[in-house]
Amino acid sequence: VGSEMCIRDSRYLCYGIVLCLKDEDYLLAISKELYPMIAKKFNTTLSCVERDIRTVIQVCWDRGNKTYLQDIALHPLTCRPTTGQFLDIIVSYIQYECDTEAAS
Repeated sequence: VGSEMCIRDSRYLCYGIVLCLKDEDYLLAISKELYPMIAKKFNTTLSCVERDIRTVIQVCWDRGNKTYLQDIALHPLTCRPTTGQFLDIIVSYIQYECDTEAAS
């Protein structure tokens, strides 16, 4: 059950990142627009999406590479980032990498 939950959690987060890459406005309306879109896609509830994404972020913070996360955040992180902060960090990093790759 634990590994299945992690896969589901990650799936919600990955889809959220994809949506934010397509339209950055989702970063400004996570609870009102992003979570509902994810919930609709996966036929689940908003609270389930919110909880599961927070779980992934918590696991990344507790057991992940905090140094790498801080490196891509470009600023010190003294506590676990919120969902909005985490998405902003990841989306900004992906966009930067894509822009850098396109420029070369």
